[in-house]
Amino acid sequence: MKTGVASLAAGLVGGLGLLCFLLAFSTDYWLVASEDCGRVRRVLEGPAVPGSEEHVNSTEASQVTEAGLPALTLHHEGFFWSCVFQADPTLHALWAVLFTNQPRSKSCVHGYLFPLPIAIGPVPHPIYDATAVFRGFWTMLIVLALVASVTGGFLLLCAVPFISPKLYRVGGAFLITAALLFLALVGLFVLWKELVDVKRYVLRELGEACPGAHLDAHYGWSFMAAVAGVPLVLLSGLLFFSIGRCLQKRT
Repeated sequence: MKTGVASLAAGLVGGLGLLCFLLAFSTDYWLVASEDCGRVRRVLEGPAVPGSEEHVNSTEASQVTEAGLPALTLHHEGFFWSCVFQADPTLHALWAVLFTNQPRSKSCVHGYLFPLPIAIGPVPHPIYDATAVFRGFWTMLIVLALVASVTGGFLLLCAVPFISPKLYRVGGAFLITAALLFLALVGLFVLWKELVDVKRYVLRELGEACPGAHLDAHYGWSFMAAVAGVPLVLLSGLLFFSIGRCLQKRT
């Protein structure tokens, strides 16, 4: 009876933690940044002359707030995509990237190898990112962590109906490994954000055109989901591993 209650509690906690991990992996909001490069350029260059080619083709001219200035440009990225879109400057960046606030169209590029493809031509390239290898480890860890968590969950689903001590222990070990891997990739992401010049990274193509642009970088909702999932999955793994040890002693 006590084993069943402990298994149920561990399953609920682990299921919630795995949901957090899947959410963090499948959504592209690890890094959220807002910059006003378009606004700075608009102010420095002055208003375009009606009828000119610049006035017709400029996307900035169509993104105008009530104050007559372009909206802020928001960047968000994760494992799959790195996206850019214009947003209302009155909204905080974290609220502006919610699904209900985003525009229907935005510019996105594949992000799972980002920023590895930046180094084009001879190194050092003007826009070469020296943290490419660092981000490569982050990419590898998030895949390994997700595989470990899904494998552990599958083994535990098989262990519960058959009350298998070995599967309990192995499944718990996989969950503990997944939690530690996610903890490591969260730590890598924090180091990357805090130690790397994030402004240069986000404005790698616009930095020369907007040297005085202001940028605010934030930890996004995907990062927060991963942080919340680490203690939940770790606790679940420890509980299942302990249950397996107890069942083994009884046999």
